[in-house]
Amino acid sequence: MDRKFEEELDELKHALLDLGAQVERNIGDALHSLITRNPALAKGVILRDPSVDFREIRIDEACLSILARRQPVARDLRFIATSLKIVKDLERVGDMSKDISEHVIEILKQPPINDFATLPLMAVFAQSMLKRALDAFVNRDPVLARQVIGEDDQVDEMHARLWSEIVEAMGRDRTLIPPLAHLFSIAKYVERVGDHSSNVAEMVVFMVEGKDIRHFEKVRALREQAGQS
Repeated sequence: MDRKFEEELDELKHALLDLGAQVERNIGDALHSLITRNPALAKGVILRDPSVDFREIRIDEACLSILARRQPVARDLRFIATSLKIVKDLERVGDMSKDISEHVIEILKQPPINDFATLPLMAVFAQSMLKRALDAFVNRDPVLARQVIGEDDQVDEMHARLWSEIVEAMGRDRTLIPPLAHLFSIAKYVERVGDHSSNVAEMVVFMVEGKDIRHFEKVRALREQAGQS
């Protein structure tokens, strides 16, 4: 590999990491704005969202340019394919950070609602998944990536528990339905952050090991079914 090609791949990696850092900040501020009832944090996330979209486009362009000019193979090709996938997941987390912030602003226009202990716990857990998925990418660590993938079920469980708590609260006091409806949406977005973090981790395994483990159980079941028919 020539030195210029190495530099292009390194620049692409750093662009992804910069985007990841911005997305981590946005999702952190969005959730913190809810917990601390700080609308300024939420508004800051909304203002920064176009920058996430711009960075996504630039990374896409860089990947396609490298593919066209360099025609990479093997490890380098997997890295670029992974980059194209990861940038989409990061952009979606960025969008959800903005959406959460918009819901927070609406919630804060109304009287405070009771705390739901599961929400901050789920938020911290999902943010940790995202950070460690990006760490796995930086360090080319499939072991850490698989740990992140395995934790997605825990976020799903917390989301189901929080969903039930919110429904019960709505039943006890119908005047709380408007703010709790916004909280419903926030909870779903947090659950989706876990999903996207898991997606990033799956692509890390592909990048390092060349194994596509997405939808593994469904694909295995279909293959077994095909073998029996």
